[in-house]
Amino acid sequence: MTKRITTFLGILAAVAFSVACAQTDAGITGKVKSKLAADDTVKAYQIDVDTKDKVVTLSGNVDSQAAKDQAVALARGTEGVADVVDNITLAGGSAAMPGENPAMGGGAAPPPGGEGDAAMGGNAPNPEPDRPVGTVMDDAAITAAVKAKLLADPTVGGLKIDVDTRSGVVYLTADHMKNQNEIDVAIKLAKETSGVKSVENKMVVGDAH
Repeated sequence: MTKRITTFLGILAAVAFSVACAQTDAGITGKVKSKLAADDTVKAYQIDVDTKDKVVTLSGNVDSQAAKDQAVALARGTEGVADVVDNITLAGGSAAMPGENPAMGGGAAPPPGGEGDAAMGGNAPNPEPDRPVGTVMDDAAITAAVKAKLLADPTVGGLKIDVDTRSGVVYLTADHMKNQNEIDVAIKLAKETSGVKSVENKMVVGDAH
C-alpha cells in the first residue's frame, strides 16, 4: 500500500513539474515548434523559434504570405505566449500585391500612418510613400529586428516604443519613457541592428497615465 502511494505521489510530482516547465521559455519554444511541425502549411519550412520572457520570436524563410501568417497565428495561439515578434521573410523578396493588406487577407490598403503602419510597430511619418517593394520588405525586416532587441532588453520597455523604418532610417516614438538612460539604450540597440542607416529619436520622458 505504501509503495502504491509513493508511486502515485511520484506521478503527481512529475505532472506538476511538466506543467511548470510548459510555462517556461523553453517549454513555450517546444510547444510552438511542435505546432509548426504538425501544421501542413508551415511544416515544410525551417522556422527558428526563440522565446524570452514569454515573447516568441519567429525567424526563417517561407515562400508564401499564407505560410508566414499561419506560423504567426500558431505561435500566438500557443498557451503561455505573451507576444510574437515576426522576423519571417518571404523567399525571393515577394510581397503582397498592391492594394492588399496581408494581415486582413485582402481589400484596400490602409492609408499611411493608419492601422497598417501601427501593425508594423510604428506611427512615425512616412517621408517616402513611394518606396519600391524591395525597400519596403527590407524595412519591415529591420523594424522586426529592432523591436525584438527592445523587447529582449531588461532596461527598455519595448512594448511602449513604436518602431518604424523608412529606407533604413529607424524612427523610435514613445511618450512615457522612464528616464534619459532608457532612451539612450533604445537608440543604441537600434543603431546596432543590421541594416540600420540612422536612428531618429522621437521618445520623451514622461509619466504613464
